[in-house]
Amino acid sequence: MKIRALMLAAALAGLGVTAVTAADEPQAVRQQLMKKVGQATGALSGIAKGEKPYDAEIVKASLATISETVKVFPDHFPAGSETGMETEASPKIWENMADFKAKAAKLGGDAEKILAELPADQAGVGAALGIIGKDCSSCHESYRIKKD
Repeated sequence: MKIRALMLAAALAGLGVTAVTAADEPQAVRQQLMKKVGQATGALSGIAKGEKPYDAEIVKASLATISETVKVFPDHFPAGSETGMETEASPKIWENMADFKAKAAKLGGDAEKILAELPADQAGVGAALGIIGKDCSSCHESYRIKKD
């Protein structure tokens, strides 16, 4: 029982640290969130390309990661975080926050729909990536500064 309590305390302490980091460094938090989406998309891409075998659990986890991450992602763009930490966020985000949030919501909604009708094979994962990729590109084209 003591081990369980210690684990719970450690987890809660970790959440507190994450909250402080989020408040102090939104650029770092959003970069970490995008890395999570990139890793999830990469896992799906490996399956779609046939580089990795189809695995329903990986597909589920990847889609869930994308869906959950983009729900909180737009919350990490407070005023004043337009620069710093080598951000790739375009100032256009703050000029049109409603559209930025709508694009994130579309990606999250599409990921949820795909998750609800889980792709059953490599071709299905490829089709799902086509939808997700368009959503990602739509946002990146408008709101990401490409670094050389």
